[in-house]
Amino acid sequence: MAPLTFLAILLCHFFVAANCTFDDYYTYLWGGDNFMINPQRTEVMLKLNNYSGAGFKSKHNYGSGVFRIRMKIPNKKTGGIITSFYLTSLRNDESASSNHFELDFEFFGTNGTVQTNVFMNDSGHREQAFKLPFNPAWDFHTYEIRWNQYLILFSIDGIPIRVHYHSPYKPYPMGPMHIEASIWNPPPEWIWPGPVNWANAPFIAHYTDFAFNACPAPSDDIKQCYSTNYYWNTEKYIQLSDDQKRQLKTFRATYMIYDYCSNPSTWQPECSL
Repeated sequence: MAPLTFLAILLCHFFVAANCTFDDYYTYLWGGDNFMINPQRTEVMLKLNNYSGAGFKSKHNYGSGVFRIRMKIPNKKTGGIITSFYLTSLRNDESASSNHFELDFEFFGTNGTVQTNVFMNDSGHREQAFKLPFNPAWDFHTYEIRWNQYLILFSIDGIPIRVHYHSPYKPYPMGPMHIEASIWNPPPEWIWPGPVNWANAPFIAHYTDFAFNACPAPSDDIKQCYSTNYYWNTEKYIQLSDDQKRQLKTFRATYMIYDYCSNPSTWQPECSL
């Protein structure tokens, strides 16, 4: 790799720059012709039809950071499809049913409901769902996950919607994760997402603004990613401000429609905290 090219990628990694493209961070994962990208390499379109969905992934693993993307879900009405942006420790040759770490934004269908989920070396089932105050198919919105050694914070357009704190009483990511984004339809036995209205296919999700800030993790040891040389590990970012706490409380009280802690079958020990 030429020195200037390497420098450009480093700048994209640590500073959100207007000229960062898909190829600076990401690579094609699956979908064939259902993966589409504009000539400037600044917007990806993932298509779902009767034959396939599509997805992409980050080129590297990370041990902490502020991960964000601007996304617009399909604008044709349906249930039964999942449009997502998430961090995962799963390799491509591993089954999603295996224990792993994962932090999810997932849209089920196109009715404006987004679900967050947290897998902590297990099978997850820590879902919290929100009926958004806007239509996520009409325009791009920013979906962000902040992950450091103290907390995991989910935000939409800068508004915090969920926080998962690290404590001795909670499991927490202890290894690297990479980013994935995809559109797909679950198997028929997954009844809860609802049926797909294939008469409205194809369904197309749009992704743009690919730059994010993160600590690359070339090995399973991510302790080097806890350094305060990274801004997201400094005091301002390891806790919520008073304004953020108010925003979080208001958003959850107004828009949350499901919480795993309210369901006896998915209740976890951290719910008591």
